[in-house]
Amino acid sequence: MAEILQKDGTWTFDGETIRIVPGRERGVHLLRQTLGELAVPLSAVAGIAYEPGRRSGRLRLRLRDGADPLLQAARGRLPDAADPYQLTVDSDRAGVAEYVVDEVRNALLLDQVPDGPSDRYLLPGPTLPLSVGAGDGTVTFDGECIRLEWNWKTEEGKKSAGTQSLALADVRSVEWLPAAGLENGYLRFTVLREPTKAPPKHDPHAIELFGFKKDPLMAMVAAAVVARLPHPSAAGAPTSAPSLTKAPAAPEEAPDHDALLRRLRELGELHRAGILTEDEFTAAKQAVLKRF
Repeated sequence: MAEILQKDGTWTFDGETIRIVPGRERGVHLLRQTLGELAVPLSAVAGIAYEPGRRSGRLRLRLRDGADPLLQAARGRLPDAADPYQLTVDSDRAGVAEYVVDEVRNALLLDQVPDGPSDRYLLPGPTLPLSVGAGDGTVTFDGECIRLEWNWKTEEGKKSAGTQSLALADVRSVEWLPAAGLENGYLRFTVLREPTKAPPKHDPHAIELFGFKKDPLMAMVAAAVVARLPHPSAAGAPTSAPSLTKAPAAPEEAPDHDALLRRLRELGELHRAGILTEDEFTAAKQAVLKRF
């Protein structure tokens, strides 16, 4: 097992799952603390790297496109401090970070995990029910219904429409955009029968965000909804949450001997290049030979 403990958080890898626990120090971003522990299956990982620095380094986990509803909803807009897949590492723990990187990379190689897009969500998204107040309102989501309530900052015309209740089945898409510079952000729900082009300030299906501390938490709401909408690569799929149970295993096909021979050659090249240790190479080779 590989493990690294830092004030910023703790990452543990057991060969199948990377468990990410955020730190509880004051400097740890509110979004990461609110998300809590994440269990990332190896099948969702595209890569991992350690970036050394003068005072501290950074451990980065890269997930496959489409594997995580949070990253799908954020679309690369999360600031580094809020990204749960980054860990600040003290310079004297660089060796431990590099060990974690080696362990994950070797497991990716041995399990032949593809780094291309995933056709389904491999993480379940934030825990429900979920309620976040920020900007000009509060949004609550229980898995079936989205409720939007307004506060004193809400524009009068929008407030006059009253509290909004949207059934998940009526929601076509959700978009989260953080505030940037002088431009406000928003969390907007596009409804099938009531599409609108009104700006978030006037849209009764949107929360306007002003760039305050709790704004990034709205990305969690977006992720929770996205996790229950059809996956981008499976248009028309039922709007249900990803199953957390494994599907029955399909009957094992007869091994392709040519493919197994190619795999043996690849393992030999990795061993000669120093990527695989002697023990790792022996274990991987034996696993391939058993399939002949």
